[in-house]
Amino acid sequence: MNHIVIVRGGFAGLNCARKLSAHPDVRITLIDKNNYQQFQPLLYQVATAILTPGNAAFSLRSIFRNHANVDVKLGEVISADLLTRTMHTKDGKTYQGDWLVLAAGAQVNFFRTPGADKHAYPLYSLRDAELLRSRILTLLESVDREPSLVAQGALNFVVVGAGATGTETAGALGDMTQRVLKDVYRNLNFSKSRVILVDVIHTVLNAFSQGSQIYASEMLKKHGVEVLLGVGVKEVHPSYVVLTDGSTILTRTTIWAGGLKASKLSGALGIRAGHGDRIEVQPDFSVKDFPGVYALGDLQISPAWTASRCLSLHQSPSKRAGIVLMLSLLRSLVTL
Repeated sequence: MNHIVIVRGGFAGLNCARKLSAHPDVRITLIDKNNYQQFQPLLYQVATAILTPGNAAFSLRSIFRNHANVDVKLGEVISADLLTRTMHTKDGKTYQGDWLVLAAGAQVNFFRTPGADKHAYPLYSLRDAELLRSRILTLLESVDREPSLVAQGALNFVVVGAGATGTETAGALGDMTQRVLKDVYRNLNFSKSRVILVDVIHTVLNAFSQGSQIYASEMLKKHGVEVLLGVGVKEVHPSYVVLTDGSTILTRTTIWAGGLKASKLSGALGIRAGHGDRIEVQPDFSVKDFPGVYALGDLQISPAWTASRCLSLHQSPSKRAGIVLMLSLLRSLVTL
């Protein structure tokens, strides 16, 4: 029976495991530092108290309760030997498979912005969302007790990055301060609250269609969000940020949605990483020179590929099982 080790149960790893578990001759070990899969598109709603954390996290064990050939293991993979397809976890456990699927995801990229790693609030994990949620609620209570904090920027929220996460978060914060919280904190003057969305790019949702960009811009304006484009954040301090044009904004909450890079596991694989510390893969998502090793999701940089190209390959019977696995991996990605 083929043993497949999958690192992380995010979108790529989870869907890969679900697809491959349909093969009766496959045994899967899914390793994740959390025992849940976090639905990242909803994290901004957790951070702004629209949803509870439980609405954005789903038990991995429950997902695979009817898949006898999938074994979920709690552990953080910190290094790997790609030649032997062996994984090492932070708590000293070792896992080795016939096939290895690296789907370790990404981490926030502060782009070496001074103070960002210490004072900004990223929004990539469920824990990030819970920390930001706690920060916002703590500030609201502080201002309710001491209204003079408003003049010090306590109700100003700076969101760095006008991609999907930043745009959604800014819009939700605007809705909170302009509408939702007025009946909850009746003594606060939210007319002095500001939500500022900042990005060096000259449009919101740069990777989306022009129609989506126009719609998002209109909705942000409707919800009272100030959009500053073509300017970046140069420094992040506990009570203010400095922009690249030299101006400053008073704020006690800087939310970082400015970009991602591959998880730190990519630096512990003994291979050269590409842009954003991501692993360069071949058209079938395999890692060159390491048979049986694949990289998926945010951990990899993939060239253009098509499943039909893979089907046209002529392999010996001993290698045909690898092609079946590869195509299953590709199909799992298509469903993301």
